[in-house]
Amino acid sequence: MTYTHHNNELTMADIGTTVKLKGFVSKKRDLGNLVFIDLRDQEGITQLAFDADNPLKATAEAIKNEFVLSVQGTVRERSSKNPNLRTGDIEIDVATIEVLSTAKQPPMIIADETDALEDTRLKYRYLDLRRPRMHKILKTRHHITRVVREFLNGEGFYDLETPMLTKSTPEGARDYIVPSRNHKGSFYALPQSPQLFKQLFMISGFEKYYQIARCFRDEDLRADRQPEFTQIDVEMSFIDQEAVLAMSERMMQRLLKEIRGIDIKTPFPRLTYKEALERFGTDKPDTRFGMEHITLNAIFKATAFKVFKAVSDTGGLIKAINVKNGEKAYSRKKIDGLTKAIAKYGAKGLAFFKYDGSFSGPAVKFLSDTELENLKTKTGMEQGDLLLVVADKPSVVNAALNYLRNTIAKEMELYDEDTFDFTWVVDWPMFEYNEEDRRYYALHHPFTRIHDSDKTKIETAPDQVLAYGYDLVVQGQELGGGSLRIHDQDMQKAIFNVLGMDEAAQNAQFGFFLEALQYGTPPHGGIAFGLDRIVMLLAKTSNMRDVIAFPKTASAHCLLTDAPSHVSNAQLSELGLQKKSRDE
Repeated sequence: MTYTHHNNELTMADIGTTVKLKGFVSKKRDLGNLVFIDLRDQEGITQLAFDADNPLKATAEAIKNEFVLSVQGTVRERSSKNPNLRTGDIEIDVATIEVLSTAKQPPMIIADETDALEDTRLKYRYLDLRRPRMHKILKTRHHITRVVREFLNGEGFYDLETPMLTKSTPEGARDYIVPSRNHKGSFYALPQSPQLFKQLFMISGFEKYYQIARCFRDEDLRADRQPEFTQIDVEMSFIDQEAVLAMSERMMQRLLKEIRGIDIKTPFPRLTYKEALERFGTDKPDTRFGMEHITLNAIFKATAFKVFKAVSDTGGLIKAINVKNGEKAYSRKKIDGLTKAIAKYGAKGLAFFKYDGSFSGPAVKFLSDTELENLKTKTGMEQGDLLLVVADKPSVVNAALNYLRNTIAKEMELYDEDTFDFTWVVDWPMFEYNEEDRRYYALHHPFTRIHDSDKTKIETAPDQVLAYGYDLVVQGQELGGGSLRIHDQDMQKAIFNVLGMDEAAQNAQFGFFLEALQYGTPPHGGIAFGLDRIVMLLAKTSNMRDVIAFPKTASAHCLLTDAPSHVSNAQLSELGLQKKSRDE
């Protein structure tokens, strides 16, 4: 069964040529004396024509959408051309036709624009994937992985695999665990990332490793998160932070050039973690537009305005964003909507000041003329501006203003969707203190190397310890993250101690790794890029489910296969497990 062309290839230059094509029926138009069929394959569409005197016209009339056909005919010029199709100048005068497979009426429109709800699309994913838009996205994904492999191979990296069944090391998201039949009562875990194994490759003497790695995390989902995802995992020995960042920039340059035809400049700008929070309120700042956070504590240190005074006296944060030309754009009703929206971040209110030559707003009457003048100077307010102020504990203020900044920028169209603002966020704190758990957690992960100058602070001031951690951010999303790693066993144990892990816990969870560090470990570091997020970025979609062939819903349910599902008692018995009743 040999076919001569794909359905995107034929042009006026092929007129008179006999061709053989195959594909799905995308659309049929029966005009009475003429029948036209759009034949679709993975590359595109070709129109088939059945004239009134064509003996196959009756056969064509009986064909329905999504039938699978094999046809042979002659290329001819179309009388009514379609400039939106690559093959829009020609059509096929069909001489032979074979119906390879019939199809019942699909539960959704199979076209770029479909009427199907997402649940229907996921239940009938094989039909959803027939849509040209979905084909284009998955082809983009294929090209991205091809370019990545070619780039890393050219840089001297080895493509090496790590295990899918491994040990549960519960630091971070929940593990997906797998019961062992041979070792009843014991469990494997699916890897959240290949972190320890790629470090073991460095200990093994492989100086450059990469893997297009499958990872699994049992966490609450959203549009840009899935329980199973793919990352471009990279590790290097005998390098410093600059080498990792430079390699990453070269890779992104190559991707943008080959996938989108865009030249991007390097080196990428850098922000320290501290600076990112101060200026943008987040470690994933969108830098395509201004409206940066402005800290106002100094202005209101001695204010009579009780709301600001209380926050200032208790070590809280008072921050603002200046919405240029926002005075007319945002009515009181709109501002009330923003106030309600930031309540989900814990913000108790939103103060606003409009300026049209003089200040207006509910809080103006509580401030002195000096405070208002200082406010105008500090924030750079001009005619027509709107100032939004949040006062609360730092985490609440940063989250609320970050939401306001991004929401307003989108509503006011302050950025170009095709601008790629690649930015490194560096110098991360090693530890983050959790008030509820009353313990420290690693902000990146516990294998991150700290700055040499901060080694003496590990026991006395862990909250001041900075790490060689780095994230690559673009358009307000984390595209990848990594760090230099600890290669000294004593330092690794010291980090575990700060995290509240005694020696027994360290050995139980990481004993194999701590022992490996004792046999000579080169300085090393790496980075992992979210492949799914890269595809989202370059394919211009905001939903991760669009870029994964067979994704899960927000509740981690596969509507196509109805997974997760129950297993038989016999299977459970083999694993040494039994179902627990709801009453137990």
